[in-house]
Amino acid sequence: MMTMVFTVEEINRNSSLLPGVTLGYQIMDSCDHVHTSLQALFSLFSLSKPAGNVTEGMIKKSRNSDRLPLCLADSPVPAVIGLTSSSATRAVAHILGTFNIPLVSYFATCTCLTDKNIYPSFLRTVPSDFFQVRGLVQLVTSLGWLWLGIIGATGDYSLYGIQAFSRQFEQHGGCLEFHLTIPQAPTAAEIQKMSNRLQSSTSKVVVVFASEVQLVDLLIEGTVGFSFPGVKIPGLKEFLLSVRPSLKPGMEFINTFWEEIFNCRLDFKTCTGLEDLSTTNTSYTDVSEVRISYNVYKAVYAIAHALHTLMNCDSAGACEKYKSFTSKQLLDHLKMVNFTDQLDQKVYFDSNGEPVPLYDIINWQKNSKGEIRFVKVGSYDGSAPLRQQLKIEWSAIVWMKGQLQVPVSQCSAPCSPGSRQARRLGEPHCCFDCLPCADGEISNQTGSTECTKCPEFYWSDKDNVKCVAGVEEFLSFYDTMGIILVTLTLLGVVLTTIITTVYHRFRSTPVVKANNSEMSFLLLLSLKLCFLCSLVFIGQPSVWTCKLRQAAFGISFVLCLSCLLVKTIVVLLAFWSNIPGSKVLRLFGPSQQRTLIICTTAPQVCLCVGLLLGSPPHPFRNPAYQVFTGKIVVECKDPWPPGFYLILAYIGLLAFLCLLLAFLGRKLPDTFNEAKLITFSMLIFWAVWIAFIPAYVSSPGKFTVAVEIFAILASSFGLLFCIFAPKCYVILIHPERNIKKGLTGKYIR
Repeated sequence: MMTMVFTVEEINRNSSLLPGVTLGYQIMDSCDHVHTSLQALFSLFSLSKPAGNVTEGMIKKSRNSDRLPLCLADSPVPAVIGLTSSSATRAVAHILGTFNIPLVSYFATCTCLTDKNIYPSFLRTVPSDFFQVRGLVQLVTSLGWLWLGIIGATGDYSLYGIQAFSRQFEQHGGCLEFHLTIPQAPTAAEIQKMSNRLQSSTSKVVVVFASEVQLVDLLIEGTVGFSFPGVKIPGLKEFLLSVRPSLKPGMEFINTFWEEIFNCRLDFKTCTGLEDLSTTNTSYTDVSEVRISYNVYKAVYAIAHALHTLMNCDSAGACEKYKSFTSKQLLDHLKMVNFTDQLDQKVYFDSNGEPVPLYDIINWQKNSKGEIRFVKVGSYDGSAPLRQQLKIEWSAIVWMKGQLQVPVSQCSAPCSPGSRQARRLGEPHCCFDCLPCADGEISNQTGSTECTKCPEFYWSDKDNVKCVAGVEEFLSFYDTMGIILVTLTLLGVVLTTIITTVYHRFRSTPVVKANNSEMSFLLLLSLKLCFLCSLVFIGQPSVWTCKLRQAAFGISFVLCLSCLLVKTIVVLLAFWSNIPGSKVLRLFGPSQQRTLIICTTAPQVCLCVGLLLGSPPHPFRNPAYQVFTGKIVVECKDPWPPGFYLILAYIGLLAFLCLLLAFLGRKLPDTFNEAKLITFSMLIFWAVWIAFIPAYVSSPGKFTVAVEIFAILASSFGLLFCIFAPKCYVILIHPERNIKKGLTGKYIR
């Protein structure tokens, strides 16, 4: 109030601003209440005269003051300054807007007052809460505070401020634990209840939309907040110290102030009114940095500059004192003011009647005497680019209990890299558990909400923080399993070679001759090929090995079974040829045997060639097993899987014919007991390959190849031992049986 009086008198002394015109004022008390504010407004209008001219005589000084400055008024009222409360300001602004009477507020910050459809004549020298809220959200999020409590008072400032803050804060990922409202006149029990709620909360930070007077009993030390820029107005302190009480009407507020500050009574003469204010230490005398008062200072000057333009005041010191104007004309000129005040600060309004959104960031700190002092620790410029708006010197902030470290306020600590957030059912999204990323997924930063799947052929490392190239897996020659299979393969080749050598060495003996030596050598050759084809399945698949695998396997085994089929037929025909009058054996001589082998092998050769030409197998990096093992299986992919099963089916057909014919000849005389050996070998063959199919289908990765190799080796060894081991036993261990007479049954047991 006294700053407004000081400003009016300063303008009246200024010969360059409104020369020859004296400003006056009428001060009414709003009591920070809507009803009282409206009463004061109507009282103000009842004191106004219906004249429309502004002259030196009509604008006169009068001091009828009590508490808070409400309005600058003339007769009639050209403009009003006020109010402090947003709620009361809305009521007054709504009425004044109907008459286009300018209302300039120095402290009503509610964003609701920006609506020019409802408040067309409202302007203010204080920034809207829109900027304060946006800056507040930037402040708390830059400190990592995403779990907060919020406290507000009863009024539009708190209501709209909390709504805007909550909405923007949640958009930035924040959560509110609680929302408390300070009653207008809180009792001790209510204050204690709120205090208990604060102490029991898990959030360590509280955002407040209230005045410091309302927070004295709850918070004080360590608070960081937004404040209007503080300035030092020249001459203001001297003016304030010159104030003296008086028994004249209109001095009631000053008299009350005097009695309170000096603890005396003027009416009882316990104080004289001549006491020295400079000896007191109060907020009244501390004007080193005024903030709200500076907004009043700018409001008075803005109205004065608008009048200066409206009254066509010139540099020669003359104004059109008797010019008639309307409130609407003054409002239009007020919206367009643009000047530099006595403190070298630019003053103007934007299209919404708002000033430049500038704030100081202040920290409430205790001095050595335990008194609260406001320390500027940063600034906020709402008109600057987003990243340049908030500037804070973090090291200058003192938090609760004198701590210098920034408090941590979290419902749940951010998840470390390698894990992700998992929402807790029924709780805000700021409250979560941390779950490790699944295999094949990573999170490489703190606080990840989701894990990222690694690209194809990549896998997560052991900490799930980065993707690494997947390890290629195949049946290698250097694996333990590979070494064993190669050893068995070479063993089979060596044994086959030894048996071939034995057979060749004793080719003229009865045992070899009696068992169709030509077919025996061809069978040994095919068995050697069966053993060797398993080597093609070992090692990293390539284009040529993939093409050679199934073809070599299919043709080798068909050739082997064709030889067995011929041997079985020869055994049966040899028995039937001993029947008197039979000439069957002469019809199935060596040339017919070779023809049968060619005819039975040709279909498999044609099938393999067709598959290689039509849909050849090719190397394929299969990521399917990567999910379970973290390894990429390199395998041969068959574009047409039924082709492989056709190869197996044809092998099975020949094996069935061999088994059937051998079974029919199993009870022939011992002279022709090779049929029995072929039967045993084919039973082993069938047992191996029947077990192979489900094992092949269900085996993962490189084990699929290992199963197939095992089946090849097992069936090959079965044929080799069942058919040739007994013969070699006779040839090498019991040569006395290897005579023609021995084959007639004499030495056969």
